[in-house]
Amino acid sequence: MSAGWKLSAFAPKRVVQAALLAHDEIEEWDYDLVISGSEIAEDRPNDWVLEGWYPRRPRAAQKQAFASLFEGKVPSITIEKLPDEDWLTLSQQGTPPIRAGRFYVHTPDYPPADNAINFAIPASQAFGTGQHETTAGCLEMLDAMKARGIVARRIADIGTGTGLLGFAALALWPYAEATASDIDPVCAGVVAENAALNGVTPGPERGAMTMVIADGMDHPLLKLRGPYDLLIANILSGPLVELAPDFGRSVSPGGSLVLAGLLAGEQEQAVRRAYRRARFRPVARLQRGDWAILWFRRRHSYGR
Repeated sequence: MSAGWKLSAFAPKRVVQAALLAHDEIEEWDYDLVISGSEIAEDRPNDWVLEGWYPRRPRAAQKQAFASLFEGKVPSITIEKLPDEDWLTLSQQGTPPIRAGRFYVHTPDYPPADNAINFAIPASQAFGTGQHETTAGCLEMLDAMKARGIVARRIADIGTGTGLLGFAALALWPYAEATASDIDPVCAGVVAENAALNGVTPGPERGAMTMVIADGMDHPLLKLRGPYDLLIANILSGPLVELAPDFGRSVSPGGSLVLAGLLAGEQEQAVRRAYRRARFRPVARLQRGDWAILWFRRRHSYGR
């Protein structure tokens, strides 16, 4: 296989995490340019590197795309030619497995773990590989909800990316009807591939997952299959605030809502205000890094 190329930029943790989040927001991305970020060493938790892996020599367009992920001053970017090996496998070597509750998420070149719910998700296909703290936090929250006795029969995963959170919810509630959606058409193929890789059945039946392309809840099937007693949305704080009324209409009374993609602090407070107005009450919160993951329940019409 021909050699690939790698772009690298060293920066503080918060800068690299902001760049990863910026990448997740871009719809028209060159998906041959695989992006990952990680700490340089365990004893240097605030020193991170953003890496871009490309199968050909990066041209001005790829360099500009990589640099555009940084706000303000762009760190120094180095470009190096890789050995004559599978460049994608090399890129995934920088994507270690993660544990979140009972879940173990790994790229296909890592083996599954014992005594865990395993998912193999190829790196950097779409947002939601498990590496981002918001996705890992959602997995942890779903596992905690199951442990507290939550029952889910109709599940929606809005902004699914790779399909991972929908797969995880089905693993915990295997007799549920699951519907996943994303605004990016690329995700339909990604979810189908990952479903096959992880033995998840596609389709409308219980224990299976249906995928649609939609902006928020704007799809006939999403409306038809609701109301949901578990809705997951790991997107961004702005869209979460905008979608609060739609989610209020889409979650059944007493149903659960898991929200992520929001920074602790001002973003979290804005989201909390929006969902209080939409008649949700907070149940639990966890934080991974700078990111908050929130669990709400829909108030009954007679509740206060």
